[in-house]
Amino acid sequence: MEALIIQAISGLVGGGIVGMLVKTAAKTMVPKLIAGIVGGIGGGQALGPILGGMMGAATGDGAAGMDMAGMDMGAILGNVVSGALGGGVLSGIAAKVMAGRGS
Repeated sequence: MEALIIQAISGLVGGGIVGMLVKTAAKTMVPKLIAGIVGGIGGGQALGPILGGMMGAATGDGAAGMDMAGMDMGAILGNVVSGALGGGVLSGIAAKVMAGRGS
């Protein structure tokens, strides 16, 4: 559950950043932020374990000594990075689609 919250917040941040950079799309930030949350969760689920493993994530047993609610720092950083990437990518795609339809 904690991983989903981290991914959603990271996706929201990534979507917000891309939303500010891509100003040609929707007049409001809400669609871009929603896409950021969805993309953050999707990207976090797809890339989180890979990036967490590359960052030295343990199996959740706290063996690394930096345990937070059953997640070590590698897993947390993997979720943050993958959530932000997923949110940013999906927000960028949504912005381009919305710009193409004239919204």
